[in-house]
Order: sequence, then C-alpha cells, then structure tokens
Amino acid sequence: MLKPSDKWAWYYDEREGYLMLDLGDDIVFKTNLPKKLLVDCAFGINEFSVDDASAFQTFREQIATLDIDEPRQAELTLYCVAAKRFHKTVQPRSWFFDRASHSSDAPEEGDIIYLENQHNRGHFIVLDVGDSASLCSFIDLEDYILAPGKELEFGQAIKVMHDRFTVIDKVHTRQPVFMAG
Repeated sequence: MLKPSDKWAWYYDEREGYLMLDLGDDIVFKTNLPKKLLVDCAFGINEFSVDDASAFQTFREQIATLDIDEPRQAELTLYCVAAKRFHKTVQPRSWFFDRASHSSDAPEEGDIIYLENQHNRGHFIVLDVGDSASLCSFIDLEDYILAPGKELEFGQAIKVMHDRFTVIDKVHTRQPVFMAG
C-alpha cells in the first residue's frame, strides 16, 4: 500500500508536459495535469506537504470504498491530491450536466457524488469545495461522455455547480460502491 512520505516532491517535467511526483527509489508518478491546467507555483520543486498528506488520507479513505483494484486506487488518490493543490482556478462547466432532481446538502471534501446528463451517469469525488461550485474528479473506469466527441477520463477534474450534484449517502459509502457504466 502506498504511504505518503516527506521525501516525495512535485515538479513539472517540460519534456513530458505534465506535473510529476517523485516518489523516491527512481519511481516517478505522472499526473494527469498538463501545463495549461497548472497554477504558477507548480513549475518549481514542491515538497509533498503536510496538507498533501492530509488530503491523501481523506481521498484514500473514500476511494477505498470503491470497487477498483488497489493500483488504480493509488493512482486516483494521487490524481486527487495533485488536482487539489495544483489545478488552476477555473470556471464551472455545469452545462455538461443536468440539474439534480433533489437538492443535496453542501458537499464536503472527499464526498462521492454522481452527476448525470443525457448520455450517462457518473461518479465523482469532491476535491475542493467552493461556495456554489466544487472541483471534482471523475472516478469511474469507463469514460464519461460530456457531449458528442468530448469525454472525461478516469481521474480528470472538472468544476461543477452544486445544483448538479447528488451526494451519495455517506452511510452507504462505507460499503464498496459498485460503479456501472
């Protein structure tokens, strides 16, 4: 099982064009965050901070309830931590999703939610909560169709207004969440 370390370091790899995480022992994790989505501070060397470790724990606990294997859980957890810390502030892209049929309580970091549109229904994890919109990461293994020719892949982040969210009951997420495509 992957455990955070104060020896880990974030850096931007110009050749790869993505934010990377040096895990030590010649192991490097390539995030899914390209240059255009990164805040300015991501272009230096950044230690894996106490806040990163706290986010890692929050996301790992929720992701452990999902019906995906441990390597994909570790991958998703690191995508979430990277997006929470280094994703550029963006406007919500709520037009890709239907309004929720009933209002949920305000989401909390780490909540598992689902979003729907005319093409599909997908599960997401809340990364960064705002007043009326939150940054979320897509957690299903099969791509989510936003619109014809436009899809979200496993682990990709998107900001969405809260009126689109349906928070999955936390009591139910103690058991594995089985994700159907």
